[in-house]
Amino acid sequence: MVGLLGLQYFLPDWLTPGPRWVVPALGVALLLVLVIASPYRLDREEILFRRLAMCLMGLLGFAMTWAVWHLVNGLIDGTVSNNAGGLLGSGAGVWMSNFLVFALWYWEFDRGGPAARAHARKPYPDFLFVQMQNPDLAAPEWEPQFLDYLYLSFTNATAFSPTDVMPMSRWAKITMMMQSGISLITVSLVIARAVNVLK
Repeated sequence: MVGLLGLQYFLPDWLTPGPRWVVPALGVALLLVLVIASPYRLDREEILFRRLAMCLMGLLGFAMTWAVWHLVNGLIDGTVSNNAGGLLGSGAGVWMSNFLVFALWYWEFDRGGPAARAHARKPYPDFLFVQMQNPDLAAPEWEPQFLDYLYLSFTNATAFSPTDVMPMSRWAKITMMMQSGISLITVSLVIARAVNVLK
């Protein structure tokens, strides 16, 4: 989350909602409250903490959507800079925001979130990892951690489809479809414009 908030700060002004310090400042404030409340493991099931986490997820999602919307509009109407390097840098920042935000969403929503997963509140997973399909090849107590969701998000954003982690629930399928669509549009438009500028 800290990396994503830092990335938001370094995006160009036209890709951030308001002054570029607003989203990182609000995000850090929410994150500090969550870390102070549960500094070692996010396994406390309290409605207030869940709502704060949802506010943070919503804030990051809004900032990412804002950046994608303005980048795509700028590419379509031709108002984006003719600097290929700057365009590729901005596009890479928006693409990284996409895959980091969706990684956090997958981690936060799979089986009700980290706390609900720790207490096994939901019997069925939203994402089927390889270790779940082949329990003989993983430790008996294996459960997905944030790095597993980061990998899921990265591969979905680069391959535009699931690789070895299968979405099981409808919300997971829809969310992965949205991420692939955003990634495909961002990458194709940025590369096309950058190639045009370089010509």
